[in-house]
Amino acid sequence: MNYWPTEDKRRTIALLVAFLLPFLAFSQTTPTPAENGTLENASLDDIVKYALKNQPSIQQSLIDERITENTIKNKLADWYPQINFNYNFQHNFIVQTSIIGGNPVKLGVNNLSSTQFTVSQALFNRDVLLANRTKNDVRLQASQITTNNKTDLAVSVSKAFYDVLATMQQISVTREDIVRLERSLKDAQNQYKAGIVDKIDFKRATIALNNTKAAKKSNEEILTAKLEYLKSLMGYPKEQALKLQYDSLQMEREIFLDTLQNAEYGSRIEYQLLNTQKKLLDYNLQYQKWSYLPTVSANGAYNLNFQNNRFVDLYGKNFPNSFMALTLSLPIYQGGKRKTNINTAEWQIKRVDLDIQRLKMNIDAEYANALSAYKANLIELLAQKDNMDLAKEVYDIIQLQYKSGIKTYLEVITSEADLRLARINYYSSLYQVLASKVDVQKALGQINF
Repeated sequence: MNYWPTEDKRRTIALLVAFLLPFLAFSQTTPTPAENGTLENASLDDIVKYALKNQPSIQQSLIDERITENTIKNKLADWYPQINFNYNFQHNFIVQTSIIGGNPVKLGVNNLSSTQFTVSQALFNRDVLLANRTKNDVRLQASQITTNNKTDLAVSVSKAFYDVLATMQQISVTREDIVRLERSLKDAQNQYKAGIVDKIDFKRATIALNNTKAAKKSNEEILTAKLEYLKSLMGYPKEQALKLQYDSLQMEREIFLDTLQNAEYGSRIEYQLLNTQKKLLDYNLQYQKWSYLPTVSANGAYNLNFQNNRFVDLYGKNFPNSFMALTLSLPIYQGGKRKTNINTAEWQIKRVDLDIQRLKMNIDAEYANALSAYKANLIELLAQKDNMDLAKEVYDIIQLQYKSGIKTYLEVITSEADLRLARINYYSSLYQVLASKVDVQKALGQINF
């Protein structure tokens, strides 16, 4: 007999399925290629993110940050009380003898043992004081080095990405030309067989087709090398395929930038890094001046002393002692070393000031060069776009005229070559503009990670 109503059973099953469905879906979810360490249909953003995560040089920079953090902790540990324990056992084969009142007297016993607990606390120590004052700037310097490496890597990866796309577009253009030339070759063959034209057109079509196929093969080999270079920048597995995803129309919309901007030194990570270095050198100058001050520390000890002629009774009785002391150490004369160190620290600051001045000039020159290259490439791109449109129009007209018997096949081949060259030049100019735009953004300090 069934004591469970049907309606309640259905409601319970529905609730159970609703509860378990997310877990079942999660358990059946397959990891994305990125989770497996590879990319599929990767955009520029995907590639840059992958490179920043997997490039060994970036991983080394992150490790350097951890090493720096541990070094700081190691230096700051000297501010804490230092507690130590020592143990000693000594057996005297011949106990020392002294003459006291004309009589020889043995001073000591056969067996000695001692344990010692010591505590010391630094009250003023210029090494520890320097570590405490510079800890934040040292961390910042390590972080800025990582940022600088990431910025350089992102720029290199972006340029390599555009370089690969330019070659891919050349292959795509030649692939379309091969289809068109094969169709033209077939037309030439048919016209030759029909006796309309001689075999010259047929041979010219064959030559053009062979040259285009050779160009395609050459570009494919070049593409393989450029992809390997991009993989090396990314830290991408060599044996894994890398498929790029891009939108030419979107890229055409992204070619423009504001050319009226001025270079801001403070936004450049190199400038920030030099400023941090100068702050650390200022601390070093202060550290050298502290060398005229004493080192002060408090320390104390508690000793347990055991003495007995018989080893088995050695630890039967203890003769303890303890003390506390204040130690002040002041170097009086060191042959002029401290003055020399101070002068060196001052010259180091002056030198980094010149580094900052030189960097400013380099940034101005870098920005001017990058901006002029961007403008020149943009002008070239606009001209190549017009040339491509005109070449397409000329080719279509000559193709119709050739079929009507007005133009020769040589003119068809020439127009095809002009169209292919115009398209290749256009796409090459497009990616050159995008690459030069990256240089401008880097010069402006707009690429930071």
